[in-house]
Amino acid sequence: MSRGQAAEVKSRTTKSRLLPAPGKPKPADVGAGLVTGLFSIPEGMAYASIAGFNPVAGLYAGIVPAIVGSLTARTVLMVTTLTSAIALTSQNVLRQAGLDPRNTGHLATLTLLAGLVMLLMGVLRLGAVMSFVSHAVMTGFSTGIALQIVTGVLKDATGYRPHGHNRLYQVGDWLAHIGRWQLAATLVAIATVVVWALARKVRRLEPVALLVAMIVVGAAVAALGTHVELVRDIAHIPAALPGFSAPDLSVVPQVLGGAVAVALVALAQAASIGSSVPNPDGSRSSVNGDFAAQGLANLAGGLFQALPSGGSLSRTGVAVSAGARTRWAGILSGVLLALVVLVCAPLAERVPMPVIGGLILVVGGELIWGKRHDILLVLRTSPLSSAAMVLTFLATTQLPLQQAIVLGAVLSLLLYCAQAARQSRFLALTRDPKGHWHLSDPPDRLPPGDVTVLYYAGTSFFAELPRIEQALPRADDAHGAVLILVVRGAPDVPSSTMAKVIRRHARELDRQGGRLILAGVSPGLARILRMTGVDRDLGPGGIVPAEGAVFEPLDRALADARSWAAARSGRTPDGTAGHRTPPGPPT
Repeated sequence: MSRGQAAEVKSRTTKSRLLPAPGKPKPADVGAGLVTGLFSIPEGMAYASIAGFNPVAGLYAGIVPAIVGSLTARTVLMVTTLTSAIALTSQNVLRQAGLDPRNTGHLATLTLLAGLVMLLMGVLRLGAVMSFVSHAVMTGFSTGIALQIVTGVLKDATGYRPHGHNRLYQVGDWLAHIGRWQLAATLVAIATVVVWALARKVRRLEPVALLVAMIVVGAAVAALGTHVELVRDIAHIPAALPGFSAPDLSVVPQVLGGAVAVALVALAQAASIGSSVPNPDGSRSSVNGDFAAQGLANLAGGLFQALPSGGSLSRTGVAVSAGARTRWAGILSGVLLALVVLVCAPLAERVPMPVIGGLILVVGGELIWGKRHDILLVLRTSPLSSAAMVLTFLATTQLPLQQAIVLGAVLSLLLYCAQAARQSRFLALTRDPKGHWHLSDPPDRLPPGDVTVLYYAGTSFFAELPRIEQALPRADDAHGAVLILVVRGAPDVPSSTMAKVIRRHARELDRQGGRLILAGVSPGLARILRMTGVDRDLGPGGIVPAEGAVFEPLDRALADARSWAAARSGRTPDGTAGHRTPPGPPT
C-alpha cells in the first residue's frame, strides 16, 4: 500500500470514528423503520397522555428527534424518542415548577435545556461517569425500566388501569382485578401476541413479525367491528408536520435544575443500549457520542413541538425485532412517521390500542427476558452486588426516576469502596538466595535487627486503612528493626488518615529503636508528605522516590535499611539480611 493510500485509509478511519457514515439503507431497514414509525403513533401519544402532556407532542417526538438522533448516534440502531420514564420525569419537573405541561413554550424550554445538558456532557466527555455505575446497578435499573414499560400498557392491553404509584403494586393490583379486565381488549391483546409468535415461526416473516401482528389483528378488529379503544380515542392526529415552537425564556430559572434531571434520566436509559444492542457493522459505540447525539436531537426537536427525548429501550427493541440493520431504520422511522401523519392520519387513528398494548408487552417481556443472564451473573457474584441490584430495581419501580438514578450512583460508589476496601492488604516481600522476590503473609511482629519488606496491594488507601493497619507487624521490642513499605500503588494525593497512619507507625518504631522507610513514593505523594511534616518523622532517607526501574527504589531502600540496621547492631551490612530478606543478587 502506498503512503497516499495509507493516508486515505487513515482519513476514512478517523472520519468513521467520529461519525459512522449512514451508507445505503437495506430492505430490512425499510420494514423496521415502518414498524417503528407506526409504533411511535400510539406509544408516543400514550406516554404523553399518561404524563399529562398533549398527546400530539408525544407523536411529534418520533419525527425530528428520531431522525437527528439516528443520523448522529454512535450506537447505530438506537432510536431516540419519547420514553415513559422521560415523560413522567418531565411531568414531575414542570409540576414542581408550577408550569402548565400543555404550554408549548414551557415544553420547548424544558426540551431545549435538557438537550443542551446532554450535548455538553457529550462534548466534555462526561460519558465516563456512566462507567462508575456498576453492572449490578445498571442491571437493576434497566430491569426496572422494562417493568415500567410493561406496566405502562396494562390498561391498553386489558382495559383495566391498575392503581398505585408503585409499579410492583400496580402489577399486583392488575392481577388481583382480573375480573375487571375488558374481554374484548384482552382477547385482542392475546390475539396480537399469538399472531406475533406465529409470524416469528416463519423465517421470512420473523424480521417483520411485529408489523404483521399489527396489520393482521388491526384489520380483523375493523372487519369484525370489535369495540375496543382506538388511537383516535386518545387524541386527534392532525394531518400536518410539527410547526415551529418558540421557547419561553422567562421560565429558564424554574426548569434549569429539572432539565438536568430529565437529561440524566434519558442518558441513564440510553447508556445500556450500546452494550445491549451492538452495532451490526462492527463499529464501536461511544457513550459520549450518544450523549451528544441525544443532545442534538432534543435541540432540534424542542423547536418543533417535541417532548424531551432519549434513547428508547422499547423503540430500539421494536426496530431490532423488526430486522433493523443500519442507522437508516431509525432515520426512516421518523421520515415514514411524518409521511403517515401527512397522508394516513385518519387510518393511523384506527389502530387498536390493545394491539399496541399486546406488542409492547412482547417488547417489554423480551427486554426483561434478555436481562436474565445478567441478573443470574450478579446474583452469583456476591451478596453485596445482589443487594445493590435489588435496591436499584425497587427504587426504579417506586421512586421518581431522577431519585432512583442518584440512589443507583450512590450505591455504585459504596459498592466500589466496599470492594476496594475488602481487597486491599499488605503483603510481605521475601527474597530467596537466587534473588527472586516472593509474596507471603506479613509477620505478626517485626524481628529485632532485621529488615521486613511489605507491599501495599490495593486501590484506594483510605477506606481500608483502619482494617489493614491492624495487619501491620507489631513493633514490640523492634530494636534495630527496619520496616520498608512499598507504596508505589498509593495515590498521589493521600487522605489525612493515611498521613496519620504513617506518622503514628514511624513514631512507634522510633520509640522502639526501629525505623520506617517508604519506597516507590510518587512525586505527588512525596510533596504531600513534606507539606504535612511526615517526612520529618521518617527522617533522612525515609522517602525513596519512584525513579528508575520497577524494583530500583526497593533495592535502594533495602541497601539503606541494611546499613542502618548493621550500624545499630554492630554488624556489617553483608551479614544483616536475616530470615525475612536473605541475601541474594540485586534484582
